[in-house]
Amino acid sequence: MAASLLNPNEAAVVAGVTLRDVNRVIDERILPERFYSVGDGRRVHLAACPLVGFYFRAARALTAEERLALISRFSERITASLLIRPFEGWADADWRVDDDFLSVSLSPFVADADTRGRRLAAARARVVEDPAILGGAPVVKGTRVPVHDLAASVATGLSRERILSAYPGLDAETLDLAVLYAEAHPARGRPRRAVGRGAGCSPDG
Repeated sequence: MAASLLNPNEAAVVAGVTLRDVNRVIDERILPERFYSVGDGRRVHLAACPLVGFYFRAARALTAEERLALISRFSERITASLLIRPFEGWADADWRVDDDFLSVSLSPFVADADTRGRRLAAARARVVEDPAILGGAPVVKGTRVPVHDLAASVATGLSRERILSAYPGLDAETLDLAVLYAEAHPARGRPRRAVGRGAGCSPDG
């Protein structure tokens, strides 16, 4: 994934946690400081997402103290070169920590964050924000279909079949990526409208 710095919503998507969780790892300094920045808006390194996912998703099995200790151990293995090239060659690294009776591996969280990161990159590639198209609102590339309208339709419980029939130029994969993009980049202001009768997939212009 090209962009190694993520906004909090993007980091939540890649880590498989909530926005509140991402803000917690910064506010409570759960992550070592080199994995995030707050100077010009909050940003989290893509490479930190496995650690974030591990901390919250392992909460039922491990205490907070144990998870913090393991994050410290895992983070030592994320060298500067691994930090700037997230997940490249990580599958070959040793992500297992053994401590007395406890043996924990970060590998499943690395693999999951890698998959989620690739999906987010694919979503970015499928969406454009052009001031000449709907005032710069994010739309599916090659159309004038706002991604937040699609996400609103899914959120209201409309079937995928109905949504796709309203936008015949879209396919299921594009719909999924549009919804993912909207999750990583929530709309500001008034809620978006869901699909209604007469909606269509028109070319941009």
